[in-house]
Amino acid sequence: MRPGYWRLSQRRAPSGAHPSTRIASITARKGEPRHRSIRGLLLDMDGVLYHGDAPLPGALEFLQRIAGLPHVFVTNNPRRTPEEVAARLAAMGLPRPEPSLILTSAIATAERLALEKPGFSWFAIGEGGLEAELSRLGERDPEAADFVVVGEGPGIDFERLTLAINLVLQRGARLVVTNPDTSVDDTHDGRHRVLPGGGALVAPIAVACGVEPLVIGKPEPALFEMACRRLGLAPAHCVMIGDRPDTDIAGALRLGMRAALVRTGRFRPDEDWPEALPRPQWDLPDLPGLLHALEPLLPTSDQRPPDPR
Repeated sequence: MRPGYWRLSQRRAPSGAHPSTRIASITARKGEPRHRSIRGLLLDMDGVLYHGDAPLPGALEFLQRIAGLPHVFVTNNPRRTPEEVAARLAAMGLPRPEPSLILTSAIATAERLALEKPGFSWFAIGEGGLEAELSRLGERDPEAADFVVVGEGPGIDFERLTLAINLVLQRGARLVVTNPDTSVDDTHDGRHRVLPGGGALVAPIAVACGVEPLVIGKPEPALFEMACRRLGLAPAHCVMIGDRPDTDIAGALRLGMRAALVRTGRFRPDEDWPEALPRPQWDLPDLPGLLHALEPLLPTSDQRPPDPR
């Protein structure tokens, strides 16, 4: 994890921007093929489709419109399994996707570690979704783990921190974090709150050990690349839809995808674009606006999805 991640992942651009800098409609990066048809979509969820346990305006209509277009859901949240995520969407009244269409940073982490060391052993700090994915491809071994994996959620305490630190220093375990977000939004008893993300939870171990963790989730390429493989499409044929400039947008553009930001999550309509980050092809206040902007590029109801080749 580069030090800049810890800053960018919690960065909030100053509010009170001049009206001319506030985006209220479709924008395109100069020279970009905005009008190239869309063959596949990658969708972030929290802040794009819902807040807490409530769908955002236009989420149902958007998902209904793209039903015939290849798409996958990608999230940096490692806490839930794909089956749990699908059930959560259905409980909100949104279409229930097949679990195979849901890619989490926990899935990407497990598959990345299996490529590096088949049959790997691990010790994890995080909730059930992370441990479920690691168990699918590796074996838990708190005594001599190959990897110390940090996710999100309860479970970090002094004893587990000490164990993780000594696995890295004494056993040579590699430190891994599912995602670099230093803070994430949450709803508890109907009230908004901020929770520490993977980037914050891995920091004590990284500092104590003097090592840089391997980062898996957005904006790193692993999750994006896995999603494109799942769709059978090259990145250039896909559009990433997200709500965070530092993870969703920056990572997608770096990989050669097109990107669309909706300002219904962490990044709000009155905020200036962070100068250090590239701009997306589309920057809209919400999903209804984005759907209107993308409509000419989406297949009609009587069209089959384009051949991905």
